[in-house]
Amino acid sequence: MKYIKLGSHGPLVSTIGFGAWAIGGMNWGKTDDDVSKKALNEAIDQGVSLVDTADVYGQGHSEKLIAEVIRKRGKNNIFIATKAGNDFYNATPADDQGMGPIIQTYTRDYIIFAAEQSLKRLRLETLDILQLHSPNLEKLEMDEPWLALEQLKKEGKILHAGWSVQSFQETEHAHILDQHHDILDVIQVRYNLLERKAEEKLFPKAIEYDIGVIVRIPLLFGLLTGKFNRNTRFAEDDHRRMNLSADKLGFYLSELEKLDPLFERYPDQNKAQVSLRFCITHPACHTAIPGAKNPEQVMENCASSDLGPLTREDIDILDKK
Repeated sequence: MKYIKLGSHGPLVSTIGFGAWAIGGMNWGKTDDDVSKKALNEAIDQGVSLVDTADVYGQGHSEKLIAEVIRKRGKNNIFIATKAGNDFYNATPADDQGMGPIIQTYTRDYIIFAAEQSLKRLRLETLDILQLHSPNLEKLEMDEPWLALEQLKKEGKILHAGWSVQSFQETEHAHILDQHHDILDVIQVRYNLLERKAEEKLFPKAIEYDIGVIVRIPLLFGLLTGKFNRNTRFAEDDHRRMNLSADKLGFYLSELEKLDPLFERYPDQNKAQVSLRFCITHPACHTAIPGAKNPEQVMENCASSDLGPLTREDIDILDKK
């Protein structure tokens, strides 16, 4: 496993982390807590030092599972990044748009409250990283969430402040870094072989301000593993039923076929590994956080770290597709 400093103010982290959305037990189909904990333990055994979660993942269940594992083996050099703002405490069934009852709440009081609840579930005195969880532009332009992060830092309840950028708004929201780079240590960005919009404006600004970048959805909900086809369908309780609907799946698979010349350059590596290598190639990107529900997936993902970034020739192939 290789390690890198997460921007100028962030901690030293593994270039492959562990995304803990799937182990929350909601939105990803059936999960097994014992298998999930084995996956997380395997990640730590492999040298993973960044575990990314959110309060809303399983409505706190992901954080609780992480706490169980950390309590047994010690926190040591493991950094936990969580998120707040997707409010499930005050939402009603009418607020469910397919991902469970959630509303966006970014008042100062709420962000502080949510952070304190995460501290309790994680059994920590300080959160390593707290990220605003994909707020829309209206919420980002409020003072309150930023004041909350500032207050939490001053009170020692968080070490690092972060912002998880809303999917497909990477260019439209990039100016937020100009306004709040003084408080932000880390941003989290949707970025993968088929979704490279962040390269346009957001990544250059992250480099300019030396802000850490965590890459999420690096395997595009599993599609970049190459295990899906046009007949793949997902269960009712799996968010991919919406995010990888038949139309979206068909489009992405057509785009994926165009990348065969890249994958063919690495016959000894699977598509997931090549895809993860891409996500730690851009100079703005420090670490990628693939999800995993079992130890076998974890081991395959972690191997990507030592394989290292792709070559300039590889990127040229992608740019010409």
